[in-house]
Amino acid sequence: MIKAMTSVSRTKAGAAAIKSSTYKRWGRRHPFIRYGLPMISLTVCGAVGLGHMIQGSKDIAKVKDDQEWEIIETRKALSRTGPVDAYKPKKTSLEEELKVLQQKVDINKYDYKPIPRPSEGK
Repeated sequence: MIKAMTSVSRTKAGAAAIKSSTYKRWGRRHPFIRYGLPMISLTVCGAVGLGHMIQGSKDIAKVKDDQEWEIIETRKALSRTGPVDAYKPKKTSLEEELKVLQQKVDINKYDYKPIPRPSEGK
């Protein structure tokens, strides 16, 4: 019975040795499996991980920006005479603007002033 146990344990140890030697042969015969596959897998996993981390930081920044915007909007809504009513644009028309410009600039009276060239300035 003792001999039977030792023979079983020897066969398991022999099987493990055979498996490890086959893996060593893979590294010698196929260097891509030993060097290339781990490098490519680390590169891809790293890129995916960084993508998730960057997306998380963008989401946090967006939430903070939304909270700040809500605070600004509530301040505007709560102030009765504050920023909400502070800006009241005048209702202007194109004709009024044209009249103002025509009063400022007279296109019939002008002085001719030549622009100096860079070579003449020296």
